[in-house]
This record gives sequence, C-alpha cells and structure tokens, in this order.
Amino acid sequence: MKTGIDTMSLPTLADIEDAAQVVYRDFAPTPQYRWALLSERLGTDCWLKHENHTPVGAFKIRGGLTYFDQLAQSGALPREVVSATRGNHGQSMGWAARRHGVACTIVVPQGNSVEKNAAMRALGVTLVEHGSDFQEAREHAMQIATERGAHMVPSFHPDLLRGVATYWWEFLRAVPQLDVVYVPIGQGSGACSAIAAKLALQHPVRVVGVVSRHATTYADSVAAGRVVEAPVTTQLADGMACRVADAEALAIIAPHIDHIVQVSDDEVAAAMRALFTDTHNVAEGAGAAALAAALQERDALPGHTVGLALTGGNVDADVFSRVLRPPPA
Repeated sequence: MKTGIDTMSLPTLADIEDAAQVVYRDFAPTPQYRWALLSERLGTDCWLKHENHTPVGAFKIRGGLTYFDQLAQSGALPREVVSATRGNHGQSMGWAARRHGVACTIVVPQGNSVEKNAAMRALGVTLVEHGSDFQEAREHAMQIATERGAHMVPSFHPDLLRGVATYWWEFLRAVPQLDVVYVPIGQGSGACSAIAAKLALQHPVRVVGVVSRHATTYADSVAAGRVVEAPVTTQLADGMACRVADAEALAIIAPHIDHIVQVSDDEVAAAMRALFTDTHNVAEGAGAAALAAALQERDALPGHTVGLALTGGNVDADVFSRVLRPPPA
C-alpha cells in the first residue's frame, strides 16, 4: 500500500474505473439532478450530486471500501483498525470493516453528533469520545493504535482518495458540460478527488474549494504556501471542522484549485434551508457548504453550468429543526 501521494501519483483513469467496480459491489452510482428551483435560485443551470444517497448518507463510504479492498488484496487485513472522525469517515470505516470482518474503534471529540455516533455504533464500531476537537481525537486515536498494535487509518490516504474520486468521475461523465464545481474541504479528500477526476478525464472544469469561515486552515495554508493551523469555532459545519491542514492534501489542492470560498455558519444554515425547500433533501452543514459558496458568488455564475456536491445528509434532527426555524431577526 502506498504511504504518500503527490500530483504525479494521483489516481489515473484506470485506477478510478477499477475503484468504481469495488464501490459498486455495495451500491449503485449516486444520482445527479438539475433541480429547477435550485437553478432559478442561482440564476444559472445547477446540477446537484447526491452523495447523501449512499448507504451511510455521505461520500466517505467510497474511500472506506477501496481502502479495505487494498488491504485485503495485499494480504494485510489487520485484526483491528482505529481512526478518528466527526462522523462520516467513521461510518465509512465501520461499514468497510464490518464487510471484511475487522474490529473497528473510532475516536470522536466530546460533544460529537449524537446521531452520527449512534450510526457508527450500529455498524459495530467501538466508539471512544476524547478531546475538544478533531485534532485531539486524531492524536488520541494514534495513541490507541500504538498501544494495541492496531492499524491506524488516516483521514487522508491514496487508497481513500481513489474511492472518493469515483463520485467526481461519475459526475463529470454524467454532466460533461459542467463549467465550475464547488466542493467542501474537511481533511481534503473531496477536493483532491475532484482534482484527480478532472485530470484523469482531461476535463476543463474549474474546481472551487469551500471552507468554513470558522475553520480556515486550508484557505490560510494555500495563501501561505505551507500548513497553517487555524482555530475551529464552527457550530454547524462539523464535516469541515479541521484545525490543521493535511500536508499531502495541501500539495495537491494548492496548484490545482481555482480558488477557495469561505462560508459562515449563517450562510451554511441558509443553504441547508434552500436545499430542503428546492429539492426536499436534507443536508448536513458541510453538505450544504457548496451551495452556500455558489450563492455567495451568484453574480459571477450566469451562463455557466454549475455542479454542487451534496456531500452528506447526516445532521441531528434537533439541529436541523433549529436550522429550518431560525429565530426571528
């Protein structure tokens, strides 16, 4: 299994096609639709890729399946895997570990999504709550893996990236006229996979990254040309609540991203409401971030075909109910 990645070793078209066959053992390609109300809202043709329609409600499952498949093919399936998450990566690990009969321990920060925690436990995950944010949970997971001699699964890895790239490969092939796509950035696999698919298909689409205004490590790091730690204060976009950018992901994103848009929690909440109103799909905070960014840049979009990634719909019911009924101004 590879241990590092750069732009020269991004998955090729053949790699992504092979990864798709692994993914499709568990579920079919997710749909993408041109929603009329959403297009009207943006003032241009808008297509939405529904990664909220995977078996775990988010795109991460694709990477988990290809990661474990590579372990199995190389005869390296461990007794136990350990990883850290705010929820969707952990569900991906739980799903794939269960498929291969491997024990799975996931560390989440204190105060993590109640419903994401429940979903991970339902997949057979042993859940550990530790730390105040993802970075502290990640460091604790690494400690647990060392102590137990377990396999530590990172949040960013070439074998995760190959799987995640399949959804952008699906999207760009299904809607080849896309001019610009918006993708949220958490640990970076989504943005890097969009870049990988674009390069593999030799597609001219512009890839725009989206970060939370309350978790700016990737925006700051791209601007500085090096990893810059930034505080995390987002209360809604937990899928983008990253304090320290991944250096390998940054090396891919920096030269290939068109630009990065920062969105506030208020803008994310408005986008969650808009997605429900226009498509009647539930989006978690990070899942609505792409629309929030496109709405921020709405005046520059007429005449362009826009692609948005609804990366996940795993939001706690009480949180979503508050988002749908914001307090009066």
